[in-house]
Amino acid sequence: MALRLWASSAANALKISGTGARAAAPAYTISRYFATVLDGLKYTSTHEWVKHEGDVATVGITDHAQGHLGEVVFMELPDTGAKVSAGESFGNVESVKATSDVNSPVSGEVIEVNTKLTETPGLINSSPYEEGWMIKVKPSSPTELDGLLDAAKYTKHCEEEDAH
Repeated sequence: MALRLWASSAANALKISGTGARAAAPAYTISRYFATVLDGLKYTSTHEWVKHEGDVATVGITDHAQGHLGEVVFMELPDTGAKVSAGESFGNVESVKATSDVNSPVSGEVIEVNTKLTETPGLINSSPYEEGWMIKVKPSSPTELDGLLDAAKYTKHCEEEDAH
């Protein structure tokens, strides 16, 4: 599977395309089938997910995001009690490729931080939706979640983004 993704990426970078009747479409494309998008979660266009249960919103980065980042080697997360704002950075993820901000999908107070990520940041790669969650927030404005993407819209967003 990794070899297929590498081949697709290489073919796209080299602009290798098919011949004959298929010339309009590339011979290889990066496929979204390699990333998991879960129903029941909300997503941001910057690749964060949120699971809202009662008065708690659990936040992390998507499988799509961790796949593009590569191996995560360090996490910077806020302290419990910190205030976060929708669309604003609350921390960052450092991978072997880059360092990226992580934005909060909802405003509120951080009520729990996943301290396991300090010692094992690779949980974001191996289990982005379960063990790799980052923070839990008590939303101050839960209606902000209504403006986020559902699984189908997020999948479409990723497909369009990867096509460019």
